[in-house]
Amino acid sequence: MSSRPASATPSGPGPAPAPAPAGPVDVHHPALPTRPALIWTALVLVYVLWGSTYLGIRIAVESLPPLTSAAGRFAAAALVLAAVLRIRRGPGALRVDRRQLGSAALVGVLLLAGGNGLVVLAESGPAGVAVPSGIAALLVATVPLLVVLLRTLGGDRPGRWTLAGVTLGFVGLVLLVLPTGGSAAVPLAGALTVVVGATCWSVGSFLSGRLRMPADPFVATVYEMAAGAVALAVTGAVRGEWHGFSPAEVTGRSWAALAYLMVAGSLVAFTAYVWLLHHAPISLVATYAYVNPAVAVALGALLAAEPVTARVLLGGAVIVAGVALVVTTERPRRPRDGTVPEPARR
Repeated sequence: MSSRPASATPSGPGPAPAPAPAGPVDVHHPALPTRPALIWTALVLVYVLWGSTYLGIRIAVESLPPLTSAAGRFAAAALVLAAVLRIRRGPGALRVDRRQLGSAALVGVLLLAGGNGLVVLAESGPAGVAVPSGIAALLVATVPLLVVLLRTLGGDRPGRWTLAGVTLGFVGLVLLVLPTGGSAAVPLAGALTVVVGATCWSVGSFLSGRLRMPADPFVATVYEMAAGAVALAVTGAVRGEWHGFSPAEVTGRSWAALAYLMVAGSLVAFTAYVWLLHHAPISLVATYAYVNPAVAVALGALLAAEPVTARVLLGGAVIVAGVALVVTTERPRRPRDGTVPEPARR
């Protein structure tokens, strides 16, 4: 079974995938010098589209029920991807055994219902309680740090520079959430909600490399998104999101944001990401882990007037620096026979 980067997913946002590379692809990948324009085009798509999904979530939940809208987003993306796979590959394209189906469903619930769903809830609160989209992205950026901790608990022994990056990243997290002078840079309840979501995302990412998943990453994604959508819909119903909801009351900008999340975040950016895993060094692909938060903060400030204080900038810079240190020091090596193995799966 091939391995996965620590947190890639079709959704991008919340948690907007932030990986600790696990795939054994070397920086001297032969595709890099031969098709740099395509690689950088795909990278920019992942940088911008996945970075923008945090703002997309904020706009969507202005008038849409948070968990129910997230369920619709992933259900629609799963149906489109499943239809494309069946048309291109035939009736057996989605065939998996029960163990693979169960593994994909579990990972999907952790990533999308637990990870993405909690971020959506954190961004959907009332003014003064909701987490700004840019800060949500910075908090989610701790995912590769959490994955390193899970690996350590599982018996792995990360290098000292990796552990230094983890420590640095969590210092930045403390700077964001620890109240000083009577206030925190972000609402504490909302911040904890995002951190719990990031933990769910990290556990799902950690397990995805250790469970018997469908071999094809696109097929795995269909079942992950379907399972996540069901869990989100059920949880939304339990929360009472369907009571009194009228589609006629949803604003045009919320519908547009939801459509953007479905197409740009769940389909276009994810397809670009999977293509990159097969054509670019994982160390380069993994840079989205610390570029996405910067894009999210910039878009939140420019398009939604989200405040960017000196403390937010400092805490965010420390988190991003820690993530960058983890990503660069976790760079996999080429096997001794000189071949490039199957790239890490989503």
